[in-house]
Amino acid sequence: MTTVLGCIADDFTGASDLAGLLGRSGFKVNLRIGTPNSPPTDTAAFEVIALKCRTAPAEQAVAETRAALSWLREAGASRFFWKYCSTFDSTEHGNIGPVAEALMADLNTDQTIYCPAFPENGRSIFMGNLFVGELPLAESPMKDHPLTPMRDSNLMRLLAPQTKLPVGLANRHCVAQGYEALQSRLNDLKGEGIAHVVIDAVTNDDLYTIAKACRNMPLMTGGSAVAMPLPDLYAIDGLISATTETKSTPTLGKGAIVLSGSCSSMTRKQVAAFSETADCYQLSPLALAADGLQQARNWLASRSPDAIPMIYATAEPDAVRQAQEKLGVEKAGEIVESALAQLAIDARNHGRRRFVVAGGETSGAVVKALNVTELTIGDEIAPGVPWTFTRSSGEDIALTLKSGNFGAESFFSDALTKLEI
Repeated sequence: MTTVLGCIADDFTGASDLAGLLGRSGFKVNLRIGTPNSPPTDTAAFEVIALKCRTAPAEQAVAETRAALSWLREAGASRFFWKYCSTFDSTEHGNIGPVAEALMADLNTDQTIYCPAFPENGRSIFMGNLFVGELPLAESPMKDHPLTPMRDSNLMRLLAPQTKLPVGLANRHCVAQGYEALQSRLNDLKGEGIAHVVIDAVTNDDLYTIAKACRNMPLMTGGSAVAMPLPDLYAIDGLISATTETKSTPTLGKGAIVLSGSCSSMTRKQVAAFSETADCYQLSPLALAADGLQQARNWLASRSPDAIPMIYATAEPDAVRQAQEKLGVEKAGEIVESALAQLAIDARNHGRRRFVVAGGETSGAVVKALNVTELTIGDEIAPGVPWTFTRSSGEDIALTLKSGNFGAESFFSDALTKLEI
């Protein structure tokens, strides 16, 4: 069918997050891994293209997102969403702003919005400042992110160095007055030449107001949550009919594995919780660099098909820094990603069909290793983290791709229970 909303995400877990929230509507959502090489076929009302460009050079990120936009336009989309992390992960050189301006230019639009709020996961924006729980972004664990340390909480100050055009704010007082007041504020800012508008949001009601006010914009940008109301709004507007295809769940074989490369605070808690009952193997980038992967592969091959092993490189910040100092930041990450990717292939070849994957970089490495190009979206395990379904090497498999800080401490068990393991 003709695509109504075309979405581009800057990493794989973010794409899964967005697709999961759109999937709450019950309508079918397709998640594409990278921009397809062939013309659009068998498209859904909601198409999400997952890229791996969050920390890529800005020129590369712009080129990849423009190619994705072109494919989505060919699929029939006339409204678009640029999805980035709810903690606004980016350096002063991009990529959030440069990509947004490039997409705006291609769409011939002179204004867009920025709203990375996700209240269900503790992300809120007030007076232009992003909070993680009760902490300003710059005081949260994101201040020590190994690739994009966030040292400022003010989104206007973070965005301004990335854009050529002016940045402004529509604050919570405006949003609280309703969608018409917000539309008026956006129009006033447009008249002042403000192209990039940060919008406050602290509740899901705020997100609904923002989506209602901005649903006809050619381009919206933000975290996944501000896109969540769009399917219902499009249905009210008559853009989606009652006959639009809905999501479904395939029949899966048994066997599961947990693979974790994230070193976020929440993932460390999740690994600790699951390790109390799971069969576990910890990877070390230093040991992998010295001795290779064979020992881990042998360990996995020896596990019972009925067991649910967990293989993880999740570690405390000091251990991560030590590995990065000895190997280099990129090399340390690449070693872990390559190892988990190979172990995912081994797990599939051993008959495991359900994969719980933690970490954006890890998720990207795993889906590429399994040669996955398209996923359909199933039920959510936690806000922004759904099960997804696809085929790999001729077999139906399920994947959940979890962003580092998402989910409760019991997430790994919750995910497996959701599919009745």
